Amino acid sequence: MTHRISLQPGGQSFPADADTTLLHAALDAGLMVPYGCRDGACGACKARVTQGSVDHGHAPFTTLPETEREAGMALMCCARAKTDLEMEVRDVRSIHDIPVRKLPCRVQSLDRLADDVMRLVLRLPPSENFSFLPGQYIDFLLPGGERRSFSVANTPNPDNQLELHVRLIPGGKFTPQVFTTMKPRDILRIEGPLGSFHLKDAPEPGVEHPLVLLAGGTGFAPLKAIIEDLIARGSQRDIALYWGARDRAGLYLHELASSWETALPGLRYIPVISDETAADWTGRRGLVHEAVMTDLPDLSHHQVYACGAPGMIEIAKKDFSERCQLPLTHFYADAFTFSADARN
Repeated sequence: MTHRISLQPGGQSFPADADTTLLHAALDAGLMVPYGCRDGACGACKARVTQGSVDHGHAPFTTLPETEREAGMALMCCARAKTDLEMEVRDVRSIHDIPVRKLPCRVQSLDRLADDVMRLVLRLPPSENFSFLPGQYIDFLLPGGERRSFSVANTPNPDNQLELHVRLIPGGKFTPQVFTTMKPRDILRIEGPLGSFHLKDAPEPGVEHPLVLLAGGTGFAPLKAIIEDLIARGSQRDIALYWGARDRAGLYLHELASSWETALPGLRYIPVISDETAADWTGRRGLVHEAVMTDLPDLSHHQVYACGAPGMIEIAKKDFSERCQLPLTHFYADAFTFSADARN
């Protein structure tokens, strides 16, 4: 049976059958709703069902606890319609504004940034105009129908190049190849751009809220693209970039991030490592999101963009909203998941 899904406040609608997730049905209908990981880990596609009922599918309780389910919340990437639905979903765009495409690409270069982080630069065919928003990601299309997702770490450019930061996942199907057998001029296939993680318009017209950019590990990649776009546009916004890693080596582009304080006068860069025993570090230590709360105990007028492991995303969202008064509508996230069909 096919159900009609209505989205408010925009008034868009689309059909969804009982075997298709709400996210896939929306994308199939040409509607770009907020989403990220597509497997329930990041919570980016969380929306409120105001009329009708859904099957929550495999939605994890860590991302969608029972209290939120009882309040009508659902993860569009996991939920399926049981009836006609009306839902509250903001920031809905036409997918045709920036079309998702499958393309071949060539490995341009491989540059090891740390023992377990490789900068992989891809070159797309010169005849292709690949449009994307800074912060979005691409999928590598692997044999057997599997995919591996990586955020783009650069802004759109006339050279048609994509920069990715690939962390080695021991035992993974894709990343060990990047570190061992992959070489320049190899041909790969990608699909993109994907995801809705990008700098949003100001929630209130004419008001530019201070930004907190929170990165964990290679979650730095999409924030790098966003910052370089802000630099190119001559942004005057107040920006605090917090980058957390286990040790100094994990801050694999530390000097570049430090240089942004000069290139973008409104930006402050605060690196944080969690290893309390590291002797080669004199800066901040501890959990990176706790450093944010120490420096900014009142986030009620900020916007937060967080990218990293799901655990970091969830605790940051909870603590920022409960302890620092951050409106949940001002928290945007991209969780790097390591499931069988994710970023590895």
